[in-house]
Amino acid sequence: MYIVETLDNLIHQTAFFNLEWGNYVMIVVALVFLYLAIAKGFEPLLLVPIAFGMLLVNIYPDIMAPYGEDGAGGGLLYYFYKLDEWAILPSLIFMGVGAMTDFGPLIANPKSFLLGAAAQFGIFAAYFGAIFLGFNDKAAAAISIIGGADGPTSIFLAGKLGQTTLMGPIAVAAYSYMALVPIIQPPIMKLFTTEKERKIKMGQLRPVSKLEKILFPIVVTVVVSLILPTTAPLVGMLMLGNLFRESGVVRQLTDTASNALMYIVVIILGTSVGATTSAEAFLNMDTINIVVLGLVAFAFGTAAGVLFGKLMCILTKGKVNPLIGSAGVSAVPMAARVSQKVGAEADPTNFLLMHAMGPNVAGVIGTAVAAGTFMAVFGVF
Repeated sequence: MYIVETLDNLIHQTAFFNLEWGNYVMIVVALVFLYLAIAKGFEPLLLVPIAFGMLLVNIYPDIMAPYGEDGAGGGLLYYFYKLDEWAILPSLIFMGVGAMTDFGPLIANPKSFLLGAAAQFGIFAAYFGAIFLGFNDKAAAAISIIGGADGPTSIFLAGKLGQTTLMGPIAVAAYSYMALVPIIQPPIMKLFTTEKERKIKMGQLRPVSKLEKILFPIVVTVVVSLILPTTAPLVGMLMLGNLFRESGVVRQLTDTASNALMYIVVIILGTSVGATTSAEAFLNMDTINIVVLGLVAFAFGTAAGVLFGKLMCILTKGKVNPLIGSAGVSAVPMAARVSQKVGAEADPTNFLLMHAMGPNVAGVIGTAVAAGTFMAVFGVF
């Protein structure tokens, strides 16, 4: 009898007796994400931890159980997720991005800031779209950042605005669209440009001095933070990482920020974001609306960047290839690589990567500024 009861208890402790149909749906979604990441190579650094977190939480929901009032410990990924809510991990990601990125193309061609700004149109399209669908102001603002294809900023703003219940769908949508940039952007870029425009070759960028590269992160931090102090956590960390890189005197910090620390943070952030996608939290109408809004906003942002690129092409009498405008979204350096790829398809001798990096970096700064603006509007610090 004891053996029978023990076996019965063990059997009923298995996940098969505790999961609902929605959990199985999410497990399938997680497996699809893993397939896209591993077999197709769609940004595996992002999708593998996100998909695995999704898999874990739908097999063992208690892995995200909160810390109990009775002193009972929370699940492992609950503590990882608190670092997202407290805006620690998104800020560290920005420092890593700054340490990895050369801001030289943006310094050499300041007009790139305009292309980066134009691509932020998707954020405002998503904001008004979310309002139309019935989300409140703060929820709409948190959702809107998906239009910039910026996962860390989406998480940062959702946490600051207290939209923790929507953070999972927002983050998954933002990171998914970041990973799918090579699929989503090219058709839009080709739709709004002619083959002749795609073949435009841009002149070589001017050399940027070491002094300019050192002063740039300091000046940007001071100016942007004075005008909009709420951007300091993101813009400040982005520029600190870049100052590590360009100063040349703290190579150990540069290496740590751009490698070990960056990848540790990506693992924790990605897994915890994936773990917010339990069937109960994810399979609802709000999530569907967020995913659709994100796609529409990202398409709007890409189109706006390309169209502004066309305007610059006309004003400069054919010296600007409109394709680089699509890189104004924040997916660094993926969006810039897509600009290069589409340009090379039209003319294999066309090299747009460095030109596209200017709007790409400007897009990162622009999305952070947009997030800071929303925080200032709602009085959140």
